[in-house]
Amino acid sequence: MFTLFLTSSPCNDTDGAIFEKNGLREELLRQVPVGACALMVASDPSDTCGNDMASVGLRGTMERAGMSFASWKILDRRNQHQVSVLVRESDFIILCGGHVPTQHQFFSQIYLREELRAFQGTLLTISAGSMNCADIVYSLPEYQGEAISPTYQRFFPGLGLTSVQILPHYYMWKGGKVDDLLVYEEIAAEDSLGRRFYVFPDGTYLFSKFGYEEIRGESYIIENGIFRQICEDGQKVLLPII
Repeated sequence: MFTLFLTSSPCNDTDGAIFEKNGLREELLRQVPVGACALMVASDPSDTCGNDMASVGLRGTMERAGMSFASWKILDRRNQHQVSVLVRESDFIILCGGHVPTQHQFFSQIYLREELRAFQGTLLTISAGSMNCADIVYSLPEYQGEAISPTYQRFFPGLGLTSVQILPHYYMWKGGKVDDLLVYEEIAAEDSLGRRFYVFPDGTYLFSKFGYEEIRGESYIIENGIFRQICEDGQKVLLPII
């Protein structure tokens, strides 16, 4: 049993610090041990330069938030053959954000779903990393051409860590379009027929431990084409929601 923080983004846009709202920083400090052995799992395994830069920035952000690390490693194309050892030696794992299908392909190649079965630490997931945690991932079209492509795969098996399918970065995508289609009103709403998607702004997160799941902060549901709010900042809601 491990602790899961499923986030849109844990960092605010103004200064890049870990969010204080909804108790995110405080909860991370409670759950991640002092002197943790951290592992940052890349979203694009081939972008090694980008992964190195992201690693430096993310570690610095977390250290400024009060966290400390005995070790900090990156998992990407350079060392993917060591995935079993890297996961086993870690007590804090971060799944980065990026392009959902690209990250999914990497996770499948390294059998991350199987590797995480024995993990006992804390898992922090960001954006695409959170989306890929679902039993069945909903990969909302993001790049031009994806929304109208007959071959773009919107649903596929994920890591199986939650049944929740989230759509991150609510305010970034609100009113936005892909292939001239409104992301929420025309793409996600149509895909939600018979399904439920949870929409998170940055700073909102799902906290999971001991078999229960709780959403903390402003959040929405798109279900059967209907958009509705379920929680506000400073509030919590226990899943499942009727």
